[in-house]
This record gives sequence, structure tokens and C-alpha cells, in this order.
Amino acid sequence: ATNMAADAAAPVSKPAPLPRSVTFATAGLGGVAGWIVVHPFNTAAVRMNLASMTGGDTRSFFPFLKSLVKKEGFMTLYSGLTAGITRQIFYATSRFGLFEVFRDFASKYRETDLISRLGVGMASGACAAFISCPAEVSLVRMSNDKSLAPELRRNYTSVVNAATRILKDEGVATFWRGSMPFVNRAMLVGACQVGFYDQFRQTYARRGVAKYDSVGNVFCAAMTAGLIYSIVTMPFETAKNRMAFQKPDPETGALMYRSTVQTMKSIATESGTLALWKGFLPYYGRCGGHTVSMFIVVDFLRKAYRNRD
Repeated sequence: ATNMAADAAAPVSKPAPLPRSVTFATAGLGGVAGWIVVHPFNTAAVRMNLASMTGGDTRSFFPFLKSLVKKEGFMTLYSGLTAGITRQIFYATSRFGLFEVFRDFASKYRETDLISRLGVGMASGACAAFISCPAEVSLVRMSNDKSLAPELRRNYTSVVNAATRILKDEGVATFWRGSMPFVNRAMLVGACQVGFYDQFRQTYARRGVAKYDSVGNVFCAAMTAGLIYSIVTMPFETAKNRMAFQKPDPETGALMYRSTVQTMKSIATESGTLALWKGFLPYYGRCGGHTVSMFIVVDFLRKAYRNRD
């Protein structure tokens, strides 16, 4: 931690700041491009996670994936893609864009070190999560609808259809019913993905691993940040999915999962602590893959903007 703090304090040559509009636009476009790449991993991870919730298929990732494609077809892996892209438009744009705004603002009052980056990442992640909750709930619903028995399926046709029906049938509060685990997880994502990415870019440049403005620097920093945030955030992802996908008890109307901590404790008690990391391989494929592809696209777009003349 001391070495990383020292790396953060050491000067590294960086490009000139971009206009605010370009910062947010490139963040959003990078998030969308990255999501298109990793959406199948997300679908598989969520389906594996929820299968364990219902006591269904408990096989490892590749046998599970093969069975899922054989049963429902390859395109089932892209179920809910429109909702995923919609979420990234709000989530990635605000998370990464606000991170840079908050970081630059905070630098006026204190040195930009590891602690500062992690704090700013948590703040930007929380704001981004609250903004994108409706798209997140729609994504979870659409991704997992086919896992239900035919008579229980909602058969959403698009993200607009899902959002409209949720609003009409269940009320606007439903969009934020799983917001606390989502916000909690997003704070960790902001710190681990964006904060550590920003930190490791400087660390790797400072230690001569790769020059700051190189693709190698972006790749190494993104892979490191992706691994850290996958491990840290998956229990919150598991809790978020359980809370967003649950249905009230038909007799009492009560919900099984009521808070992040209660959901995690319930899962650990019923299925063991490791159940919180059920489906980790596809989840890391999603997290690492999205982190790398997103930041490479963002870096490419920003370099293209700077070199446009």
C-alpha cells in the first residue's frame, strides 16, 4: 500500500484534459462497446447464480454453458442485450465520467493518491447506480425470463416493454427495490474498477512496465483492476440478482430477501459461503473482459479526438 501511495504521488506525464462533453461521451461509448463483447458472460453468470437459488443446474461453467446453448439456442446468451446497452449508456457514462470530474475537483484540495481515487470511485459509482437502476432491473428480468417455467414467464420483448410493464404492474418503486445491493456493489465497482485502474496506470508507468499512453499500459491496468473488482463485488452481485428477481409470497406478500446483509447471510446459511461466488468464472469473464475492452475503446476514442487535426 505504501509503494502504491508513493507511485500515486510520483509525477507521470499525462495528456492534456479533454472537454467535459468528450469525457462523458467516450466513457459511455466505451461502456457500450465493452458490454456488447461480454454480455454472453453476464447472461451465463446470472443464470448460473439463479439456478443455485432454485436448486436447479449446479454444474460448472462450461458444462452449464453448453447445456444452456443446446437447450435454448446461442442467441439466448444475448437475451436482454438492449437493456444492457441502455444501462451502460447511463451507468458507464456517469460512473467513469463522474469519476474523472470528482477526481479533478478533489485534486484542488488534496493530492491525488490511492485513497483519494478509491473514495472518488465509490462516490461516482453510487451516483451512477442510482441513475441506472431501472435499466438494471430490466436487464436482470430479461436475462432470466427463460429460466422460469413457461407459465411463469413474463415474456418481455424489449427493454422498453420490460420497463413499461414493470412500471404498470408493480409500480415505480420496483425499479429501486434492489437498489441498495446495486448501489453498494457499484460503490465497490467504482473504487475497484475505475479507482484501481486509474491507480495502476500510473503505477505501471512509474515502474517501467508500460508507458502511460500505450495500449499495453491500459491492458495491464484494466486486467488487474478487473480481477480485484470481480473478487470483491461478486457477493453483492449475487445479492442484487436474488433481490431483483424474487417474487412476493403468494399468501403473505412477504419478500424472502429484504436487505443486502440479510440476503448474503441467508445464501451463506442455506447454500454455504462459496455460493456467494457461484458462477465466478463467467462473472470474471464479464468483469475482466468489460474492463479491458471498455478502457481500450475509451483510450482509442480519446486519442482519435486529440489527433483529429
